[in-house]
Formats: sequence, structure tokens, C-alpha cells
Amino acid sequence: MKLAEVLEALSLAADAPEMLDKEVEGGYCSDLLSDVMAKAAAGSIWVTNQVHPNVVAVASLIDAAAVIVAGGMQPEQETIKKAKELGIPLFSTDLSAFDVVGKLYQLGLRGILRNG
Repeated sequence: MKLAEVLEALSLAADAPEMLDKEVEGGYCSDLLSDVMAKAAAGSIWVTNQVHPNVVAVASLIDAAAVIVAGGMQPEQETIKKAKELGIPLFSTDLSAFDVVGKLYQLGLRGILRNG
């Protein structure tokens, strides 16, 4: 599934339309950065409530397809800047993380684990 399809289904705005062709393999939801680094698979959309720049560093490390910041949280300016520098699609939504994950599941995406 393409990132553009996910954004349309969740009514998310895109700052960088050129990244919407990315393929999404599945998803992962966690606020614990070490958990994401250990378990999230490449190509996943990562759903979190974290807003600091380390989110982008971890997303880059795991080769995430995108990061969705849920719960009405807004990424810090430094986080947004770092995401643009590293080419990590970063989105925010007022939906709770629970609702985001439910919508992703309805789209056919499933949780995938690294080496799992």
C-alpha cells in the first residue's frame, strides 16, 4: 500500500508530496524508543505520541515508511526540521493512537515485527 492511500484514509495533510509514493509494509505503535528500535520492521508506519527529535532519529534507524504523531500532539519544530532533513514523512493527527491503529488495520495493514 502506498503512503498516499494511508494519508487519504486518515485525512492527514502532507508537507512533502514527493514522499507519498513510499510503500507501507505494516505498522508499529509504541512510545518507548528502545522498543521501536528493537522490534519495528523497516517499511512500517510508526504511530506514537512522542514529539521530540529522537523520534526522527529512531524512524531513520529502522527505515520507517512514516511517523504519525497521534493524540493531538504537535511535533517540536526541531523534530519537523530533522524529519525534512532525513526524508522521514512526519504527520500529526487529533485521533488517538488507538483510533489511528484501528484505521490502519481496517486498511489492511498489520503489525510487523523485525525478524518476526
